[in-house]
Amino acid sequence: MAERRGDRWISIAQSLLLHAALVGLIGYGWWTFRDQTPPPPHTLAIEATVVDAHDLSPPSRGPAAPEKQPPAPVPISVPVPEPDPGPPAPTPEELAQRAKAEQEAVDKAQHEAEEKSAAEADAQRKAQEKLEVEQAAAKREAEAKRQAEVKRQAEEKRQADAKREAEDERKAEDARLRAQREADLQHSLQAEEHVMAARSNGQLASWEAQIQARIQRAWLKPPSARAGINCIVYVTQVPGGEVVNVRLGECNGDAAVRESIQAAAFRASPLPPPPDPALFERNLEIQFKPVD
Repeated sequence: MAERRGDRWISIAQSLLLHAALVGLIGYGWWTFRDQTPPPPHTLAIEATVVDAHDLSPPSRGPAAPEKQPPAPVPISVPVPEPDPGPPAPTPEELAQRAKAEQEAVDKAQHEAEEKSAAEADAQRKAQEKLEVEQAAAKREAEAKRQAEVKRQAEEKRQADAKREAEDERKAEDARLRAQREADLQHSLQAEEHVMAARSNGQLASWEAQIQARIQRAWLKPPSARAGINCIVYVTQVPGGEVVNVRLGECNGDAAVRESIQAAAFRASPLPPPPDPALFERNLEIQFKPVD
């Protein structure tokens, strides 16, 4: 990320302030060092006279002693401070060292300012990158939530459509079954009416008489048979007239007669078809009453 122009001028101003502070510290240290240097001692010449203690005692009574001459004064040296001549002028080597130190301080301060500016720029860049990453994550999360919501709505719509289609199919099937039942009922009613009509006009009686005649023709009369045989024969047939089962009900014949009648019913297979298919009955009740 490029450094902004305002950040560059701020860095330059910070560097100049730091340089000025370093120069002020160096000057303050130099003046402090100069004030702490003690000046060299100076001596002051003072003239004084040495007096003997005997000369200070009172004079004795008697003739006056001859007056003595005072001794010559002895000079005493007393140090007298001289005026401060000021700090010695720095040598070229010291000036060069000071200039070098100042330049190094300036370079160090500038380097530190540049490092600080770079650190701040790096921190700002990292903060911006972190913000961008967080924004991208938030955007991905929002997009995932949106897609999940779209998927949920689509699933709800699909389930609703499937439920509606199933309901429509169920209603259609119910309608078809109802129509089928009504049609079957109508067909059954029509068939029943047809059968009733066929029975009423004597077709059923005629067909049963044909079956009875065929069984009687197939009967082999046993020796024990007597006149006046009257038996009820229950015959089970399939479409086409094939006899699949024979059972006797009330019968006044003996066992041989009964067996002969059952055998005659099986030999009469296939039975004659009805004149009207609507008259077909799977289970028939035939009265076996042979004519002597």
